[in-house]
Amino acid sequence: MNKKYERYIEYIVNDLETPYFKNMRDNYGLSPDEYELVLSKVYNQPVKVDIIGATMYVYDRQRKTLYYENDSNGYWIERIFNEQGKLTYKKNRSGFWQKYEYNEQGNNTYYEDSDGNWYRKEYNEQGREVYYIDSYGDISDRR
Repeated sequence: MNKKYERYIEYIVNDLETPYFKNMRDNYGLSPDEYELVLSKVYNQPVKVDIIGATMYVYDRQRKTLYYENDSNGYWIERIFNEQGKLTYKKNRSGFWQKYEYNEQGNNTYYEDSDGNWYRKEYNEQGREVYYIDSYGDISDRR
């Protein structure tokens, strides 16, 4: 890769916003064979890009869908996974997002979304849920 092209790719990576595929094609003039190069840098890991009709997917090494975009209706969704393969963040075109947290055993301990909903959970040593509280005021305490 020549230096000028490398600088251009780095510029795109730093400037790129969702919807990724539409912007890579329409705003930067990239071709589909360049998408994996750019998105691997965006996601800071090797990715696989599949384009099936008007639908485009970005997968990580475990074939988890990091990103989905439908070019015909403009819908997209982006996901982030932790090192254990658990979903930690999800966001879509309308701006709705969700966050998830987990304990060392992989149990979901926290959830929050952009509408203000949330819950928190605690588990005992056997992995059974013993405490639950949420944004609606529901509480379950079996500690």
